[in-house]
Amino acid sequence: MCGITGWISYDHDLTTERDTLDAMTATMACRGPDASGIWLDTHAALGHRRLAVIDLEGGTQPMLVERDGRALLAVTYSGEVYNYRELRRELRARGHAFRTSSDTEVVLHAYLEWGEAFTEHLNGMYAFALWDPRREELLLVRDRMGIKPLYYHPTPDGVVFGSEPKAILAHPAVRPAVDAEGLAEIMAFTKTPGHAVYRGMHELRPGHTARVRREGLTVRRYWGLEAREHTDDTATTVRRVRELLDDIVARQLIADVPLCTLLSGGLDSSAITALSALGLAEAGRGPVRSFSVDFTGHTENFKADSLRPTPDGPYAHALAEHVGSDHADIVLDTAALMDRAHRDAVLTARDLPISFGDGDTSLYLLFKAIREHSTVALSGESADEIFGGYKWFHDPESVHADTFPWLAAGVFDNFSGERAGRRTDLLDPGILGKLDLPGYQDARYREALAEVPRLPGETGLQRRMREVSYLHLTRFVQLLLDRKDRVSMAVGLEVRVPFCDHRLVEYVFNTPWAMKTFDGREKSLLRAAVRDVLPASVADRVKSPYPSTQDPRYAAALRAELRRVLADTDAPVRPLLDTAGVARALKEDTGETYRTGTELVLGLNSWLAAYGTALEL
Repeated sequence: MCGITGWISYDHDLTTERDTLDAMTATMACRGPDASGIWLDTHAALGHRRLAVIDLEGGTQPMLVERDGRALLAVTYSGEVYNYRELRRELRARGHAFRTSSDTEVVLHAYLEWGEAFTEHLNGMYAFALWDPRREELLLVRDRMGIKPLYYHPTPDGVVFGSEPKAILAHPAVRPAVDAEGLAEIMAFTKTPGHAVYRGMHELRPGHTARVRREGLTVRRYWGLEAREHTDDTATTVRRVRELLDDIVARQLIADVPLCTLLSGGLDSSAITALSALGLAEAGRGPVRSFSVDFTGHTENFKADSLRPTPDGPYAHALAEHVGSDHADIVLDTAALMDRAHRDAVLTARDLPISFGDGDTSLYLLFKAIREHSTVALSGESADEIFGGYKWFHDPESVHADTFPWLAAGVFDNFSGERAGRRTDLLDPGILGKLDLPGYQDARYREALAEVPRLPGETGLQRRMREVSYLHLTRFVQLLLDRKDRVSMAVGLEVRVPFCDHRLVEYVFNTPWAMKTFDGREKSLLRAAVRDVLPASVADRVKSPYPSTQDPRYAAALRAELRRVLADTDAPVRPLLDTAGVARALKEDTGETYRTGTELVLGLNSWLAAYGTALEL
């Protein structure tokens, strides 16, 4: 998978800047624990940390294509190109010679063959930087769905870039400053494409490239969702979804290291695990290994709520038995979730206090445990956004609200499923007035709506559901993909997301909403496409999101930490707090009402302290 970073400077000799590149590259060690590499040229410095997954011996980076002892092209590359074997065959037929078995070298030669149009040939998840010494130009590339992150910070004479903000912040010319818009982005739960929160920093948008020349930096879109007429009937559509999934999973099972699946017992992860089991068995590589997360006493003491009607455990076990997987439960106790060191590890992984609360911490601990056994994991992430799985897709009030549907549904008010306090209730009203979160969210919503591609004459529910689908595929899913990438790479685990294959996304995006719900339920197409490989109990299970601890000791531990922050007059978050409101909450509340608000405050405090962030509101 790997972590990348680099610096382009047209006014300096970067061959003298090894120490700076060493520092930037070192921040990516968690993403690439297996090897480190740096390549310096007069105006380009590339850094790389490697997580070896394919061609363990030959995939060292930064990688060059050379001729007559001179570099034609250099790359620092993160990700996987799943069709690299087919591309290598095609490029060989066109006269290219390869010295490794890695997908990285295929990317280099694809660029030499097709130029910037090479992105049209790639199927995968990737973020990389190509330096052309002949033209003295850099090309930054990010995959179509934004599975792999890539950030950049323009400078007066070039650019600094990295897989994560921390790599850029390690450069001496970059300071961690955040203005009112950046703070609003942290709290808005909208994930504005291209927004990196830190002033002067940008995230390269999914499906985009950025070219850096002496004249400056230009960004170009090479892929985006388009509205197309869907002519297949329901039976054909179901069959096509299955054909795509079979091909996608088969491609993503390729690895030279131990591989597993993440299994919750829901439709999405069960489908991926079952199809993986079939693919591995056909290749003589079975059984599939699968892992689930659970909390001590969770299944036995589970309390259903409006968000989570059933516990995951029984369904995960039913699927594991059905496909014969080598299955293990990773059982977490409340003490591990409460451990400040674990929450701080998540903050360091994400570089920002954008948090799903204990869901982030448990995901980190799950991935950390899995990494002891596997290097690659296949996930069911993104199926809900593609097939319409969330409850609010089917709630007319949320669908037709004049805002993002997930905000209308109030999902993030409290992740335990109870709509009590808001995340921002503990913050100073004056600060909130400056941020104007409702106005910020509305502006981002209008921007997103203006982008939606539509068919001529499309009206009514079909038009609105195309909008809802687009909002989820370009905004909401980015929150989840970013979370999964950062938390998994914090422990050196590569997580693959088969449902994000652009062919499947394009096909289902253009399938009429009536067909996506033809059986009267959520994710009708997916359920029909994979029902034959699932036990009935799993195929018919009602959607239940990633689990959250129900142990009251967790909320109590948060309250105790909030009390310490309130008592610390030097706590960096204090200027943002409604201190009287915090004191009142600590006195009156048992912990659950302000649980997500408390997590936000504690996250902000740790972030401001650890990163030395300057708030310039």
